[in-house]
Amino acid sequence: MDPRILILTASYGEGHNAAAYALATAFNEESPGTAKVVDIFALANPRLNAFVRRAYLAAINGTPRLWKYLYKWMDRPSFMTSGKRLLGPQARTLEAVIEREQPVAICSSFPAYAALLQDLAAKGRLRAPHFNIVTDSISINSIWWRPGCDGWFVPNEDSAQVMRDAGVDPSRLHVTGFPVPPFFRLNAGIVTRPDLAQGAAPRVLYIINSGTHNAEETARLLLAEEAWEVTCTVGRNEELRRTLSEAAARRTRKAEILGWTDQIPRLLMSHHALVSKAGGATTQEAVAARCPMIVNQVVPGQEEGNCELLLRHGAGALATTPQAVLSTLRSAFADRGKGWAAWHEALGSLARPDAARTIVSLVKAHVAREGASRLAEAAEASL
Repeated sequence: MDPRILILTASYGEGHNAAAYALATAFNEESPGTAKVVDIFALANPRLNAFVRRAYLAAINGTPRLWKYLYKWMDRPSFMTSGKRLLGPQARTLEAVIEREQPVAICSSFPAYAALLQDLAAKGRLRAPHFNIVTDSISINSIWWRPGCDGWFVPNEDSAQVMRDAGVDPSRLHVTGFPVPPFFRLNAGIVTRPDLAQGAAPRVLYIINSGTHNAEETARLLLAEEAWEVTCTVGRNEELRRTLSEAAARRTRKAEILGWTDQIPRLLMSHHALVSKAGGATTQEAVAARCPMIVNQVVPGQEEGNCELLLRHGAGALATTPQAVLSTLRSAFADRGKGWAAWHEALGSLARPDAARTIVSLVKAHVAREGASRLAEAAEASL
């Protein structure tokens, strides 16, 4: 077994875990058992972590103005200094995990780890290089880069430029894309969509997240469009699944109402458009699948940049009411999908379904260089 790669994550937002596990899969594809994913926040204090997670979800879904204020507060230089004082249990747990695992490299998909790792390195308790997997686009909080690390892997050039402008060393910035499951890479050209230009019926995927506004009304309007095939995923909301299933049963054209599913990659690659909030993993997986996205909700802060990325590149649209979602899709599908085709083409420059493997190669190359440098230093010292 190759030396251990430690991947640090936290369950605050979908993007952190999604990136961490996709990256671990890529490491372990090449060398089984190499990478291990750890959530230090859950390990250090499970009950407190669960409470804070609930509070976080309540803030972003129920009080977005409050969350926007908190997001800006975290962006201040003083936040890292004061914030670290509250993370004593996490710092001790992190040190213990590193001592046990003895990793040759650490990758983190959650920004708070950088400050803790920097402190351990300053105390001589960490020698392994540390890399940040940036899961946000454009509206990137400075906690991602203020503590410093050996390298940042960013999802797109737009985000890299934001960090360069902030003073991050360009030589440590790598535009790799967002790590997504291997399904996207392995099934490119295999899982396909019907050709709109040949008159095929459009396929629309609606992913309903917890806290999604106007979910039932939007779904009902989509299901009323008999010219489209419609798939709705409702997560663990069993009541909504039953309600929408009744509406779907009255249609003549195909419609599916799914609960929790692990088939999102396949659905994205087989549908023409996605309707959903601009979450990190959802947006980046849609990009990897080249599935244009209609953003119907944006959490202030980190999700603003995800939406901006799509709008800036002409690869989707923002429609925050059910009626706007429908009119936007109708326009895109008009004239045998000319508007949709433009979105799909624009996604070509953003899609990097092999991002995880690219990151694996860069991390391994860094570790190899460091190992060679240490050997050279030891040889020189022995002369």
